[in-house]
Amino acid sequence: MVMKNFSSEHKGNVAIVYSQVDKLDSTNAPELKSLFIHLNKSSNNLIVLDMSKTKYCDSTGLSAILIANRLCKDTNGSFHLSGLQPDVLKLIQIAQLDKVLNLSENLDSALASLK
Repeated sequence: MVMKNFSSEHKGNVAIVYSQVDKLDSTNAPELKSLFIHLNKSSNNLIVLDMSKTKYCDSTGLSAILIANRLCKDTNGSFHLSGLQPDVLKLIQIAQLDKVLNLSENLDSALASLK
């Protein structure tokens, strides 16, 4: 599925979502949230969000990420974040979400942890 700011592909039973935005905020977070809901309704409960191109994230972006995490958990799946840029990682740590979310340094390590 391709949207304006995000794209997704499947590798085996894992859905990989690519963030194409520099800033994940209120202008594009609803689009990401709807993509996660669509994937979940299509029986995808193993999802990796690759954020290597995203340098900034605000509370609406975090909300979309937390929705994906909850959707995956509610269906006995797993949600992983990969490629976090320093400022985004710092925000996640300040919000203490690094204790809740599965964080991977890059896409390959996220995929490896789901096997």
